[in-house]
Amino acid sequence: MARRVDLAPSGPLALPTTGIGRGWEAAAILTLTILLLSLGLVTLYSASAFLAQAQGFPDYDYVLRQAAGAAGGLVVLGVCAWIPHGLWRRLAWPMVIVAGILLLIVIAPGTESIAPLVKGARRQIRFGLTFQPSDLAKVAVVVWTAALATRKQEEFSSLRRGLGPFLLVWAALLIPIALEPDLSTAFLVGMTGCLIVYVAGARLSHFFFLGLLALPVLYTQLDVAFRARRVASYLNPSADPAGAGFQVHQSLLAFGSGGVAGVGFGRGRQKLGFLPEAHNDFIFAMIGEEWGLLGVITTVVLYLLLVLVGFRIAARAPDLFGQLLAVGLTSLIALHAVLHMAVGLGLVPATGLALPLVSYGRSNLLITLASLGMLMSVSWAKERPVPVRRRARA
Repeated sequence: MARRVDLAPSGPLALPTTGIGRGWEAAAILTLTILLLSLGLVTLYSASAFLAQAQGFPDYDYVLRQAAGAAGGLVVLGVCAWIPHGLWRRLAWPMVIVAGILLLIVIAPGTESIAPLVKGARRQIRFGLTFQPSDLAKVAVVVWTAALATRKQEEFSSLRRGLGPFLLVWAALLIPIALEPDLSTAFLVGMTGCLIVYVAGARLSHFFFLGLLALPVLYTQLDVAFRARRVASYLNPSADPAGAGFQVHQSLLAFGSGGVAGVGFGRGRQKLGFLPEAHNDFIFAMIGEEWGLLGVITTVVLYLLLVLVGFRIAARAPDLFGQLLAVGLTSLIALHAVLHMAVGLGLVPATGLALPLVSYGRSNLLITLASLGMLMSVSWAKERPVPVRRRARA
């Protein structure tokens, strides 16, 4: 008698643990990374060719250096993706200590030979290659905050025992960054750290209280001459279009000139000395001018997909540390991109933050690619996620 074979599943349907059900996130991260890198290199060539020739270099000089940085960064991405994400928890304190030492070297007197003053700020260390310690500090804060927040689940009800240790270490890194001066990066790193501990269970009322305490300090910092001019130009860009509002005014002209489809690759006019830092701080405006609204929407969609995949990785992470690490890394990239785009559109005062994977800058590019590799590492972990148990907030 023939044996009966049941072809239909008898239990509830479930996606497999590999394939479309699990494991595609890393491939999606890599694909989106390659697309944004390609967009960045193409836009960078157009935005920097005139500048490079004016400085006596070939027109492809900036894009060649960025491409070399991207190649090295992809190797770093692969290494970080291969390292088990739990190892970063053990490296949290060493990363913070190294970042702190480098930040002190940047602002210390007598180190001008390796940390020169550039455009009114000391942000770089030059030893053959140029590196910004604040970029390392961004990832160090994310890793260390995620590691400590994993152990602080039962203490977030207390401001002193919960947020107190975080504030001390954050201050040790953010104060040197602010003294470079680079207040926008300090603000970005601090906001990312706060998002991590909020997701971990910190009380929202504590953040409001600390925000009130920080208002006088923030006011004194914004009252500094060059920052005050930026704030004034943000509130009324047309008041001084040839002075403090020059960059934002030219950026808006670039977006307005682009229309729906853009003026065409290489045909933008703002890069011809009208828009300062068109290859870096305002490269989003160059996308708007040469690729138009379609280019802007494409760029925003690519970042949106990258962020959504990053938060999906966080939701499916194998443990609490992996969840918080993925939240922090994804938020760091998202805030970077949002603030850069908002500056180009005149929605916030000029910050000087790069557009991740697109703007020129090998130091930021290297750290961004390393962060994406760490995200991929979390996505490849095998265990099932442990949900974050949030405590009731006052």
